[in-house]
Amino acid sequence: MIVLPLISIYISERLYEKLLSVAKNSGLGVEEIIIKLLSRELGVELDPLEEVELHLRLSEKLLAEAEELLRKGDYIQASEKAWGAAAHVVKALAAKEGRKLESHSDLWRFVSELATKLGDKELRYLWRTANALHQNFYEGWMPPEEVVYSIEDVKVFVEKLRKLLGM
Repeated sequence: MIVLPLISIYISERLYEKLLSVAKNSGLGVEEIIIKLLSRELGVELDPLEEVELHLRLSEKLLAEAEELLRKGDYIQASEKAWGAAAHVVKALAAKEGRKLESHSDLWRFVSELATKLGDKELRYLWRTANALHQNFYEGWMPPEEVVYSIEDVKVFVEKLRKLLGM
């Protein structure tokens, strides 16, 4: 296993707002955008193992953040972090197969293919739950207890895919 360091950076509010805007429009997370920018600027392409590790680490980080936000009662932000954790574990599995998923539709197609290949209908349901959390981030319609249950479902989803990765 490759161990990638986690770093913290401080940027201006204006840069962060721009990152958030790009993230929202692209369907990528802020971390992914920063990594893509650095990769392009430095001329360093991540190999598939680095991609797998990167997405797994981001998934773990986001799931931990979702749990912390739940404890604080911030159900909206917890929803988005949990969705991000699910999306990154999907990207990790795709990276293991040498595939890059760049959009929401890529994520949906990959999960659909995976569920079909494995004959696992539960993956479809769990993925839909993760996506309901993503929608909740924008619309805020889920009752708090449903956010809690949905995040538990995301944990099941993440664990299933981690097992497929052998991690």
